Amino acid sequence: MKFSYVNPTQIHFGQGQIAAIATSIPQDQKVLVIYGGGSIKTNGVYDQVVTALANHSWIEFSGVEPNPTVETLDKAVAIVKAENVDYILAVGGGSVIDGSKYVAAAAKYDGNGWDILIGQHTVTEAVPLGAILTLPATGSESNSGAVITQKSTQTKLPFMAAAVQPKFAVLDPDSMKTLPERQLINGLVDAWVHTCEQYLTMPTGAMVQDGYAETLLRNLLTLGAQYDNRNNNEWRSNLMWTANQALNGLIGTGVPHDWATHMIGHELTALYHVDHARSLSIIQPSLLRNQIEAKRAKLEQMGKNVFGLEMSDDLAERTIVEIETFYHSLNSPTELTEHGDDKATAIDAIIKQLEAHGMVALGEHQAITLEVSREILEDAVK
Repeated sequence: MKFSYVNPTQIHFGQGQIAAIATSIPQDQKVLVIYGGGSIKTNGVYDQVVTALANHSWIEFSGVEPNPTVETLDKAVAIVKAENVDYILAVGGGSVIDGSKYVAAAAKYDGNGWDILIGQHTVTEAVPLGAILTLPATGSESNSGAVITQKSTQTKLPFMAAAVQPKFAVLDPDSMKTLPERQLINGLVDAWVHTCEQYLTMPTGAMVQDGYAETLLRNLLTLGAQYDNRNNNEWRSNLMWTANQALNGLIGTGVPHDWATHMIGHELTALYHVDHARSLSIIQPSLLRNQIEAKRAKLEQMGKNVFGLEMSDDLAERTIVEIETFYHSLNSPTELTEHGDDKATAIDAIIKQLEAHGMVALGEHQAITLEVSREILEDAVK
């Protein structure tokens, strides 16, 4: 319990709050609006952005993919440099916001932007960034992390830098109204695993972090059980705020983190184009079973405080079953099937990527070696 914590992102939460960008971005700043496939033009978000930026000079860049690629984002970097852009506004989900963070950082660097992901360049400055969240899942709108893919090498890597933390974020639940079911479910699962990665480690006596993490997990269980109410503003608001709180840094302060599920899951996304959240539900149960002794105390705590289970010798095992049941209730998979029929080749490919990316000692104890990752994959790949 030794930490320094601040979250400088100003949150504008609630219906109609997109209008707040009019005063959140200085009027003398030239703005680049970055978005994805164009859904913001059919759900009313784009029109609200246009209205809010009526007194600003602004241009736009679209086409940021799910799991944003450096190949696409470098085109936006070129625009920022050529057009002397002063401010970036990311409008979308975690992929658009992550991609915009990369653009903001790479635009202040004269070398190859991919250097940021491979540790060859330390980000100390970036173009100021704001975000309008349309898909609650990653918490990227109020943290300093991003995950970027290099399509040419099927490499997906994270980076963190205080300079790319959004100055403000708009969370308007109305922007979720037209989201496909699959994306809503992905948001629930992603927020769930983000919370687990900071909670399901070892006991530390951090009552606030544990208690808040358990509250977030219970929220997500309730939202999953009430999924039929997803068109209700209260349901949308609670998912949006819960997903934000899962990864804004608060529950992770002063406690150990895991993130092994994410690092292995990233390879499933890079190689087999599995949705990020679905890669997590595929890997996590197998990883928890593999690491059950190291995580037994926290799994038992989760079983009691999140699922309401009675104490027993097999409480940790029953907790993992409850986690799987939660995923299955949302039709989120717990086994990899996208690889085709050749299980051995698929596992070899994933292990090769993990090794190439230096992911050879994962988890809170750095105990998940390549050999252990192979054991986890043997259980997760069918």
